[in-house]
Amino acid sequence: MEVVRPDEHDDPVAAVLAAHRVGAVLSLATSGTSGTARRVLRSTDSWWAGFAAYSRLSRVDAGARVWLPGPDTSTMVLFAAVHAAVVGVVRVLEPGVATHACLTPAQLERRGGDLSAGTMVVVAGAHLPGRVLAAAFDRGLGVAHYYGAAELSFVAAGEGAGGLRPFPGVEIDLRDTPAPGTIWVRSRWVCDGYEGSPGALLREGDWASVGDVGRLRDGVLEVLGRPDAVTTAGTTVLVADVEAALAPVAHGPFAVHGVPHERLGEVLAVTVVDPADRARLQDAARRLPAAHRPRRWRTVGALPLTAAGKLDRGALSVGSAAAERAGGRS
Repeated sequence: MEVVRPDEHDDPVAAVLAAHRVGAVLSLATSGTSGTARRVLRSTDSWWAGFAAYSRLSRVDAGARVWLPGPDTSTMVLFAAVHAAVVGVVRVLEPGVATHACLTPAQLERRGGDLSAGTMVVVAGAHLPGRVLAAAFDRGLGVAHYYGAAELSFVAAGEGAGGLRPFPGVEIDLRDTPAPGTIWVRSRWVCDGYEGSPGALLREGDWASVGDVGRLRDGVLEVLGRPDAVTTAGTTVLVADVEAALAPVAHGPFAVHGVPHERLGEVLAVTVVDPADRARLQDAARRLPAAHRPRRWRTVGALPLTAAGKLDRGALSVGSAAAERAGGRS
């Protein structure tokens, strides 16, 4: 079976379209949130089968002008770009002339003001902060939101403030393995595995997971994210748990991450963008169990993102450690 690696072509979208015509397998390069390089194998049919549902969610149809910031090698952007080519819509380079856009939550927060009122935005990410959604509504933007992964494709989606519900054709089950609340899915869009080094994909029969954890209430899925852990003084703390506890009081973007510590191994750190959030989050953190309380606090102008528009926790950890060495410890 022929394998096509779109990122190795000058035009990744054309490479995917050509692969579909001959029934080749796609090998998609993705770093995920952890920064660990891997290649996901999937059939082109596993993407094409979701186009109709994605069209309904995004409202992208003939005549639309779609803005897709970020590289076409990002699986999120590549899927949306291939969908646009199949549907026959125009991609634009400037947000002000777009009728539709596909963004990460961080991109919506930073660039949403560049979009014209009435633009329909699809947000791809595990969590869409309420403040970001409210700001988009204030600008007159339409918003749909979906959660997925390179390995799983679509998992859950919703419009406006309605929350995430299982994507059409997807079954969701929360299990206690490998961590309490782990999201498992069954659908026709799960990938075929990896080319080369293995990644986060777990399988149990027809079910698959990438290790994200969440809560399912009245059919609405709340995604807490990949349970990245910080081991401090022998205690393992899930970053998702701490972020979930602090998020209700935050007014701006923030991130919880680990910072190396000579004696304790690691300590929890929080990086904020809004300087006033520091006091708000510190007050909320005092109510957490001792092991869950961040010990380092830092304010930056903007949270670092990967090329795909996702939070770069590795850069945050490196930046916090460098600031501490330079005398910026707090």
